[in-house]
Amino acid sequence: MKLAYQLFGLLAVALAVAGIILPIVPTVPFLLLAAFFFARGSPEWERRIVEHPRFGPPIRAWRERGAIGLKGKAAAIVALAASGAAGLMLLEWPWSVAPLTVGLIAGTWILSRPS
Repeated sequence: MKLAYQLFGLLAVALAVAGIILPIVPTVPFLLLAAFFFARGSPEWERRIVEHPRFGPPIRAWRERGAIGLKGKAAAIVALAASGAAGLMLLEWPWSVAPLTVGLIAGTWILSRPS
C-alpha cells in the first residue's frame, strides 16, 4: 500500500509541476494532495514538501487553519468567473448555467476560508 501512496504522491507532484508551467492548472492543491499521499507512503518526501520555502507555507496554513492565501483566493475567483462567463457565452441552455453554478458554489466556499 505504501508504494501506491508514493506513486499517487509522485503523480500529484507531476501535476503540480505542470501547474507551474501552465496558467490554468493549479499548483498548491496538487502539492496538498501530494503531501497527503506522502504522509502515508513516504514521510521523508512529505517533510520535504511541507518544509519547502516556497510551497511549504500554504500547505502548513491549510493543515493548521484551513486557510487559503489572498493571492490564491483571487486567482481562484478570477478563474471561476472566467469559466462561468465562458459557459454562458459558449454553451447552450441548460448547460450554460452549469459552470456558473459550480463557480458560485466553489467561490463561496473559497471565500469562506480564512486567509
